[in-house]
Amino acid sequence: MKLNKTLTGIATFLLMTQLNAQNKSYLDQSKPLEERISLLLKEMTLEEKVGQMNQYNGFWEVTGPAPKGGTAELKYDHLKKGWVGSMLTVRGVKEVRAVQKIVVEETRLGIPLIIGFDVIHGYKTLSPIPLAEAASWDLEAIKKSAQVAALEASASGINWTFGPNVDVTHEARWGRIMEGAGEDPFLGSKIAKARVQGFQGDTKADLLKTNTIAATAKHFAAYGYAEAGLEYNRVEMGNAELYNMVLPPFKAAKEAGVRSFMNGFNLLNGIPVTGSGFLQRKILKKDWKFDGFVITDYSSIREMIAHGFAKDESDAATKAVVAGADMDMESYIYVAELAKLVREGKVKQELIDDAVTRILRVKFELGLFDDPYKYLDEKREKESIGTKASHEAVLDMARKSIVLLKNDKNLLPLKKSGQKIALIGELAADKNSPLGSWRIASDDNTAVSVLEGLQKYKGNQLTYEKGADVAPGKTTFIDEVKINTADTSEFEAAKTAAKNADVVIIVLGEHGFQSGEGRSRTDLGLPGVQQELLEEVYNVNPNIVLVLNNGRPLAIPWAAENIPAIVEAWQLGTETGNAVAEVLYGDYNPGGKLPVTFPRNVGQLPVYYNHYSTGRYNNTDGLVFWSHYIDSDKTPQFAFGHGLSYTTFEYSDLKIEKPEYQKGDPVKISVKVSNTGNYDGKEIVQLYIHDVTASLARPVKELKGFENVFLRKGETKTVNFVLTDAELGFYTNEAQYLVEPGTFEIFVGGSSDKTLTSQFELK
Repeated sequence: MKLNKTLTGIATFLLMTQLNAQNKSYLDQSKPLEERISLLLKEMTLEEKVGQMNQYNGFWEVTGPAPKGGTAELKYDHLKKGWVGSMLTVRGVKEVRAVQKIVVEETRLGIPLIIGFDVIHGYKTLSPIPLAEAASWDLEAIKKSAQVAALEASASGINWTFGPNVDVTHEARWGRIMEGAGEDPFLGSKIAKARVQGFQGDTKADLLKTNTIAATAKHFAAYGYAEAGLEYNRVEMGNAELYNMVLPPFKAAKEAGVRSFMNGFNLLNGIPVTGSGFLQRKILKKDWKFDGFVITDYSSIREMIAHGFAKDESDAATKAVVAGADMDMESYIYVAELAKLVREGKVKQELIDDAVTRILRVKFELGLFDDPYKYLDEKREKESIGTKASHEAVLDMARKSIVLLKNDKNLLPLKKSGQKIALIGELAADKNSPLGSWRIASDDNTAVSVLEGLQKYKGNQLTYEKGADVAPGKTTFIDEVKINTADTSEFEAAKTAAKNADVVIIVLGEHGFQSGEGRSRTDLGLPGVQQELLEEVYNVNPNIVLVLNNGRPLAIPWAAENIPAIVEAWQLGTETGNAVAEVLYGDYNPGGKLPVTFPRNVGQLPVYYNHYSTGRYNNTDGLVFWSHYIDSDKTPQFAFGHGLSYTTFEYSDLKIEKPEYQKGDPVKISVKVSNTGNYDGKEIVQLYIHDVTASLARPVKELKGFENVFLRKGETKTVNFVLTDAELGFYTNEAQYLVEPGTFEIFVGGSSDKTLTSQFELK
């Protein structure tokens, strides 16, 4: 009976499509895409056009009765009038079908919705947080991670994600550092491309597939430079820094075919980016020729009033649409104001038509006009989410994201038998925190805990003690996390377990909801009583492996000085415990490298590897007058690109093909890398440059190449790099790209602070 109803529904839809096509020429699939858009645009009223620029959040139980009263009834009424172009956070085939059915079958033109969702590091099956993924420097694995997320999200009826976040940031206090690829524009650009292609496919035609979703590059632009790391704050920077540091990952996303951009909450040089025509109209749409659309961040049009940039809703609508913001996310302002503003002559009709054309273009590219229910297959939903293949993919990503920061006593890898191991820390047994901050569609307590992962290894005697709570009580995405700052009542049990152990594994760090949106911090140490717990355990047994769970760089100077082994395990998602256990026991040799600098203390911030030298960078005469702190070393605790292995690597024979090059010639560089240790392993070989003298001072080092190289023990390989004008140049304050003659220093090694050096001349 159910099958017959389904077949009847399909037959009805096909019949309606045939009938509609006779009257609605834009449904004719034989016509070119741009012609179909133009034909549809001519059929639309002004209100219907503005409706396409309006996005609402989910607001009622869509498979239940129609809502009555309040904003829910207003939104429902707008849906039935065709005044809604998109919805977000509606998920699941039944729910999406219900809202899609309203606009397709009950509105005059039947324009389908595009369904958006925050698919940040997975849908149901979660990968590591994006910052952790960036630590893999493995573009294929990152692409695969996005493919898994797209597969599961699309099977749930979603066809558009608000990711990837490509914000470059130097600010560890900023909670959303966990969403991006860290501090470097070159690495960030490569990862932006990988994530876009993972979500969307390699070509625009791949958007027609039902296992891909449209991606969004966000937040355009400079959100990662929020002053003092304070969420939603202002940013001040010149054009040179904007073009050289902030924009490259966005441009890479555009060139990879990303179909939407999201602006942000921040000011840039006094102007809310939602109202910045310089960013959205000039750079994105004119200079880069972007033909997708711009979505605002949540209610950011309305927030221009709070910024003091717009007088009222009418003024906010005008400034946003003139600046190039095409779709209003949950401000209610476009749908309330734009039609009136056009009729009053205050907003040009062409601006509306341009925005709607861009939105419709993406809907056509997704195939929604040809089959608005193409993503809505309950059988596929059931079969595609949480599969064995998805779990294997996110486990692989989690392994590759782990960074070995320190291993002085060779405590790692653990022996497979004959050891007494004490496992300490609430986070070691936590199945919720490792899922990270952005996991709206996932289920609570579904991560494999570190305790569970270690329990699979039966050869050693494992004892677990919590030691102390990190975040007692209920933790949610929308609430402040309450940290334990006083209760040490379980310290003694942990110390007893540690005293009787050969090795102590202690899992400390941030709760998953201590990073992410709205989670700025002024103290980057271990939260609450964890530092005290660590020191007391150390006093009874210094043979400690510290496993860090965190969504941002932490300042851990005492641990870095005293703890012999430190593993950066981030928040690794669904397969956390399995990945950590495999690394600790040596079944997987860690090869991750930091995509962001770890400071010694919060007073160093912002701290990053590609800084400028200043006129007095080094102490040359023993006097006080040089660039330094009088109370702390200015070098980082752990440098960008740092990451150890259970084996060792040596670099030798750095060669530049010739000492001089003409502008435009490829610069060819080679280096030998040898595995000199006792394990097979992966090394991420990094290439940096320094333009010694230029018309604008250049950073002391800039990443311009990297290669993942697997070496068996005793093996040596030659790694080759090629530098072109794309890597050797920079943007001026006038946004002009220059490749200037002069001396270039070359640095090649396993991190930004441990390299071989050479140089060449560019004529």
